[in-house]
Amino acid sequence: MQLNLFDTETKTKHLVTPHDKETLRMYTCGPTIYNFAHIGNFRTYVVEDLLRRTLRFFGYRVEQAMNLTDIDDKTIRGAIEKGVPLKTFTDPFRLAFFEDLKTLNIEPVEHYPEATAYIPQMIEIIEELIAKGLAYKSPDGSIYYAIRKFKAYGRLSHFCLNELQVNASGDNLADEYSKDDASDFALWKAYDPTRDGNIYWESPFGKGRPGWHIECSAMAMSLLGETIDLHCGGVDNMFPHHENEIAQSEGCSGKRFVRHWMHIEHLLVDHKKMSKSLGNFYTLRDLLFKGFSGSDVRYLLLSCHYRSQLNFTWDSLHAAKQSLQRIQDLVIRLREMKDPAKNPQPIGALLKSADVQFKEALADDLNISMALASLFDLIRDLNAYCDKQAIGEQEASVALHLFAQWDRVLAIFPLQEEEEIPQVLQKLLHKREEARKQKNFALSDQLRDEILMNGYVIEDTKTGVRLKKKS
Repeated sequence: MQLNLFDTETKTKHLVTPHDKETLRMYTCGPTIYNFAHIGNFRTYVVEDLLRRTLRFFGYRVEQAMNLTDIDDKTIRGAIEKGVPLKTFTDPFRLAFFEDLKTLNIEPVEHYPEATAYIPQMIEIIEELIAKGLAYKSPDGSIYYAIRKFKAYGRLSHFCLNELQVNASGDNLADEYSKDDASDFALWKAYDPTRDGNIYWESPFGKGRPGWHIECSAMAMSLLGETIDLHCGGVDNMFPHHENEIAQSEGCSGKRFVRHWMHIEHLLVDHKKMSKSLGNFYTLRDLLFKGFSGSDVRYLLLSCHYRSQLNFTWDSLHAAKQSLQRIQDLVIRLREMKDPAKNPQPIGALLKSADVQFKEALADDLNISMALASLFDLIRDLNAYCDKQAIGEQEASVALHLFAQWDRVLAIFPLQEEEEIPQVLQKLLHKREEARKQKNFALSDQLRDEILMNGYVIEDTKTGVRLKKKS
């Protein structure tokens, strides 16, 4: 199975292939580590994880880099306000980010470059751009890219140079008077003691720091080569960030920078842009505090096609939780099959058909909606087989094996074997059930609370009650 993916630049779907015929090299824009990442960020990262897992599921060899932006206005301002070195300020947010990735079951990638480790490579690119006449030094000592000298500028976002607004490049408005053209963007920002405190790097151009856009070009080309196969990010990064990456990278190397561009649409909250001022701004930790699990959040964030906006609501998160419960109920039911089927029926054709539908959906531009539809159709059919006692231990094992294969992509199935529940708690559960039958509800509640105090919850299933460790 091969993946056909929509390419932002050509506006068409086409096959994703490694240009060296062996390893697909992928770059994904990571977080700016000045605060906790929010759920809009994680929508992008979960989709990128779905993409990575799908590629590996289909047999591709993948080498991926996700950058950590630790040099920009926000990180520097935060360090100055706290009166601490830049690394001291960013480290807690770096660690929190990796904790959040683990909570969402996002697979680790091969490289997590930090901008502070690639200053020499950035300087080399800037020097090459100056030598080629694509960059210039301004009166204040900053270095700017002259975008009108790069004839292909705008080909990703499909903007015409003449239509660009003043400051379309996203630089600080205070820098505007230093530029030859208002649309040019900063490659190197000259040191400003008021703005930068004691945070700066030495360079042939003088003290200062890199612009945001040059950081990704340097990290991507250093780790993955001058031409990479796939570059992903949120749709908000398409312009100016990714457009500027193309100009820098291709202006320096003379080679095509990216063969395939993928952009993930925004996450909205109640159909509005997420904003602290609107009170609808959520980090992953906010959702966990409300009692939801990482799997609940992951399911919601991947459940909508990446080129469609995802509208987050509390109802939708509850619905995601219920969907996962349907999956878990069937997994438990299949696990508890210990005897041969009483009315055996072959399920091989059913599983094979579902598997083909699941893979074909993913191969068609990561059509996760159709992939999940094939999953829940199969859950319905398998429950019906169970009701008719047409599935025994052998058939259940085959179905669970298929789910394990799908979970290499989805990473949402509760397939890990749960630890053995202490015998004393099993006895408490049995006593509680007896108390309920005798309508001794006071004792029943007391036993339930004792079970809860020991870290377990009581769960109703189609085969009776069971204990489950609290998440």
